[in-house]
Amino acid sequence: MTHSNAYIKNAPRRSRKAPSAKTRAARTAAAPGRSRAAMAVTAALLLAAVTGAAGARAASAPDTHSHAAGRARAAHVLRATDTAHLHYVSASGSLLYEQGSATGTLPGSMRAHLKLGATFTGTFTVYTRGGSISGRGSATPRGSGVYESFAGSLTVTSGTGRYAHAHGRAGLYGTFDRNNYALVVQTTGELSY
Repeated sequence: MTHSNAYIKNAPRRSRKAPSAKTRAARTAAAPGRSRAAMAVTAALLLAAVTGAAGARAASAPDTHSHAAGRARAAHVLRATDTAHLHYVSASGSLLYEQGSATGTLPGSMRAHLKLGATFTGTFTVYTRGGSISGRGSATPRGSGVYESFAGSLTVTSGTGRYAHAHGRAGLYGTFDRNNYALVVQTTGELSY
């Protein structure tokens, strides 16, 4: 045995690095005699590895659109049904000032200015523990006699406290007592704040 052969024989063996997933996939795809189905599966795995890496990079990148959408979704939406029993306080011509208590989703007290006519119109403010909610509404009266029913809608236009950005629409129903001007008002709808 020559010196050079002895050196080669006794030389430390290089540790081989395991081939990467890409390399293994490429070798498998290039191997002769492989079926087209096996090659297609290999290609699909390779594509998944590449797109997965791209997806991971995209996920780690800041997304300003989703942050803005998150802020927009931070608004609260409340499905509310409430009933108010209002009594007469004072009047000026056909304009009545009424107040009373409200019960239901947003309990508290309520004040309203109601204008009587072929259509009832008015403004209101509900005072709750979290703040106040104000708006306007209109309703069409039905029937005749002492008790008159009405139906219409109201729009929430503003608020204070927790409800500072309140807005929404609701159905408006109730009865009006022409003897003592008492109102029973029921509302049902969505409030955003």
